[in-house]
Amino acid sequence: MTREITVALVQMIPTLGEIETNLRRMNDFVDRICQEQPVDLIVFPELATTGYECGPRFTELAEYVPGHSVNYMAKRANQYNVHIAFGMVLKERVESILYNAAVLVGPEGELIGNYRKVHLKGEEKLAFRNGFRFIVWDTEFRNGPGRIGLLVGWDLAFPEAFRSLTLDGAEIVAVCANYEVDENAQWRAYNVARACENGMFIAAANRAGEEPSYSFCGDSMIVGPNAEL
Repeated sequence: MTREITVALVQMIPTLGEIETNLRRMNDFVDRICQEQPVDLIVFPELATTGYECGPRFTELAEYVPGHSVNYMAKRANQYNVHIAFGMVLKERVESILYNAAVLVGPEGELIGNYRKVHLKGEEKLAFRNGFRFIVWDTEFRNGPGRIGLLVGWDLAFPEAFRSLTLDGAEIVAVCANYEVDENAQWRAYNVARACENGMFIAAANRAGEEPSYSFCGDSMIVGPNAEL
């Protein structure tokens, strides 16, 4: 069955370690996007609520799911009848266990699900625990049902992640990412390759801007199964 959905990617520059500032900025983006046209899905970057280079501060910035940031974005989703995917730091009941996560909230203000990044890279391994599941959720878009998966950042480099989602019926994968400037060629190649390999659509939001040790390349993109950008 062929149906159209409208997807918006937000290429924001989070303020390092300032959750409330970033949530207000995310709210402004949602307002601007949804007031221009009806949208089915908005995708924000990896760690959109905190920024990337927080080091030991991730422990104090981590939140439960559901929790403050999820509830805040869920209200915006409900206000505009839209799905929103965004990256954040998730903590378990054992508060020392942290995950680099992506969360999906839905148009009824509900938490649809969360995904914990499986493939951690570099210093992330010092702060976060690896996730271990690739999950596909059933959603209801404006023009009918759809099946969506979430991935984060370096997961793009691993074909198995997308293959697992494809085999479970994903039709679109939202990627929340923080790829750097010197990784721009890889970022573009991975997105195109994964879409073509699996005959699926990829909505990939990559952050922009700089932090003390990192410069991010932006270049967010939606890629179709025939490599159309």
